[in-house]
Amino acid sequence: MVKAVIIDDEKKSRQALTGLLERYCHNVIILGEAEGVRSGIEMIKSTSPDVVFLDIQMQDGSGFRLLQSFEKIDFEIVFTTAFDQYAIKAIRFSALDYLLKPIVPQELMEAVRKVEDLKMARQQNIQENINVLLENIQNPAESRKIILSTAEKIHVVDVDDIIRCESDNYYTKFFFLDGSRLLISKTLKENESLLRGHQFIRSHKSHLVNTKYIRGFVKSDGGYILMSDNSKVPVSRRRKELIMETLNNL
Repeated sequence: MVKAVIIDDEKKSRQALTGLLERYCHNVIILGEAEGVRSGIEMIKSTSPDVVFLDIQMQDGSGFRLLQSFEKIDFEIVFTTAFDQYAIKAIRFSALDYLLKPIVPQELMEAVRKVEDLKMARQQNIQENINVLLENIQNPAESRKIILSTAEKIHVVDVDDIIRCESDNYYTKFFFLDGSRLLISKTLKENESLLRGHQFIRSHKSHLVNTKYIRGFVKSDGGYILMSDNSKVPVSRRRKELIMETLNNL
């Protein structure tokens, strides 16, 4: 069973989430509810939940402030929020989960399933995820950290250290400045969405490149991008115009 706590300053939101959990997630036990940061901290400390469903903006502070009050975080977190583009991007960079209000039952069930998997495997270090989240939230102009999880460990990566990404079926290979590589169990499309807004561009259905490390465009052999690590990245016909436009603006 998964022990849960709900922290949200809106009573209707707490009631709605409780109803969804009772109806669709029979493996979840709700230990209690809180309406703010202070009461939420007390609730977590007194109940020791497996997961906290945490609102981002509350009357007495933010969910991020609540997290900062814990020296060690040993519970999973699922943020519940109305649409907040920046906060959601920071959450995604930290590889934590979130649900948009109004909450969709299928998405809630999937979030609970992930919590169960993490509870059983304990392969992730939740504290690393929280550290990256808080760093990016506190320094929005410099939010460059991203969490990449492999089967062996969690990697905290600076976005500027990524040269390019390459699709490998349902996985993505990351190539870094120091010559290292990581194989991540997310599709290239998912990683493209994650890195959007950080100077990355899709040159081909199987390739995503950091424009910061493009060294040139070679027209022979159908056309390819030459990267700073001397790799040659193909350019598809339908993306060629976009690539040329991007290069002209560098």
